[in-house]
Amino acid sequence: MVFPTTRLRRLRKTAALRNMVRETVLTVNDLIMPIFVTHGTNIKEEISSMPGVYHFSLDRLDEEINEIVQVGIQAIVLFGVPASKDAVGSSAFDTNGIVQQATRQIKAAHPELLVIADTCLCQYTDHGHCGMIHVHEVNGCEIGEIDNDESLEYLVRTAVSQAEAGADIIAPSNMMDGFVHAIRAGLDEAGYSDVPIMSYSVKYASAFYGPFRDAAHSAPQFGDRKTYQMDPANVREAVREAEEDVLEGADMLMVKPAMAYMDVIRVIKDQFDLPLVAYNVSGEYSMVKAASKLGWIDERAIVTELLLGLKRAGTDMIITYHAKDAARWLSDRS
Repeated sequence: MVFPTTRLRRLRKTAALRNMVRETVLTVNDLIMPIFVTHGTNIKEEISSMPGVYHFSLDRLDEEINEIVQVGIQAIVLFGVPASKDAVGSSAFDTNGIVQQATRQIKAAHPELLVIADTCLCQYTDHGHCGMIHVHEVNGCEIGEIDNDESLEYLVRTAVSQAEAGADIIAPSNMMDGFVHAIRAGLDEAGYSDVPIMSYSVKYASAFYGPFRDAAHSAPQFGDRKTYQMDPANVREAVREAEEDVLEGADMLMVKPAMAYMDVIRVIKDQFDLPLVAYNVSGEYSMVKAASKLGWIDERAIVTELLLGLKRAGTDMIITYHAKDAARWLSDRS
């Protein structure tokens, strides 16, 4: 059938009709809120490049967690900003590390809230890379290289420490080869076989991470992360990365960043049947906030459309700094 027998506008005539035939739905259950925790007292410090996002010391953390629970968000991801750093990132797997302390505190007050622990070393190493560095001399110059296999040992220790503290989900973001296998084996051996792994399977070496590196104090002290994070030009490689994580025992897959990689999200969704997460990263958040502050866009409309687009592309869950605002908007039917 064709026009005039078929009129596609018939199903758009009223809000009720549009609601009834809507193909994609965004709910508060889809949202995960990132939180930055740090040492010290009475700290609630706004991150200059991420308006509305803060560093929290443990004594101020409850007010943020209570607000998150109140708006109906069911999961958070924790990032730690340690008091000290060293070559192996020992604060990452310290029993009294900042993420471990925060996890215990949150779970004691809100046992039903899912705590996802970001499992990486970059915030904790003095060189700012996600693994162990070996320095050698080439033509009189010292060159630092990431030792993939040695790094796995420290990532396992971090994951087990986070699980011991009560983390519900381990989310390794380091992009070392074999990290899912190593962490799965380490968790199982330590008695945490029921703790799932949300793998940062497809993590690109992206310019969109800039504000996060301010927030986590995790900028590399030399070089970049292009030898272990993915080339933004590649999509077939993303399938290989995700497939490796599936075979190694990942329970959930992730694509990061989100906005410029919706094609990758769709490819991964079509190829694999595990739950899929998209990380709507700091640079994406900050661009929206900056444009909104200048009055160039309607923040609520833009954010809602963006998150809905990520769901339409195939994501099951979205890590986003917009989570609290989005949760409020979803509960406001006006």
